[in-house]
Amino acid sequence: MAKDLNGKRIAVIATDGFEERELTEPVKALRDAGATVEVISLKPGSIQGMNHHEKGQKTEVDHTIDEVSAEDYVGLVIPGGVANPDTLRTDPRAVAFVRAFYDANKPIAAICHGPWMLVEADVVDDHTVTSWPSLRTDLSNAGANWVDREVVVDEGLITSRNPDDLPAFCREAIQLFRNAA
Repeated sequence: MAKDLNGKRIAVIATDGFEERELTEPVKALRDAGATVEVISLKPGSIQGMNHHEKGQKTEVDHTIDEVSAEDYVGLVIPGGVANPDTLRTDPRAVAFVRAFYDANKPIAAICHGPWMLVEADVVDDHTVTSWPSLRTDLSNAGANWVDREVVVDEGLITSRNPDDLPAFCREAIQLFRNAA
């Protein structure tokens, strides 16, 4: 694979309860494309991944939310898992971090339950998005046009429904991050 993302730094925001494949597969794809990818969390150390309802592998945190700024990165990935975005969206620092990417016109890729963070950051109004089906009402109530597609790209927002959509999600994220400054 071409190193299209050489020199690009991308953040992944996650905490305990992230869906393992929705973090590890985008991280691998982005690194394979040459990006520097860093896991940002609410606490230092490691965070617990999940394979649906079963515990998965832990992932090491590179930086806490207090140590970074959206200015440090060209783009952001938000994995799903029910607990991950549900916890993150209650932390004002995490919400402000996501909002800062949007305000700076930097691409944000969110999969499965990850778009809950987009709702909390108030960035989905007038955008077409997809997600895990149970988020449809939340996204619609926040002003989004929710559709049932494997991947949707709308003005810097990349969204997908579930782990089965990861190939399309990773492909579109790499494409959008490639063009990010």
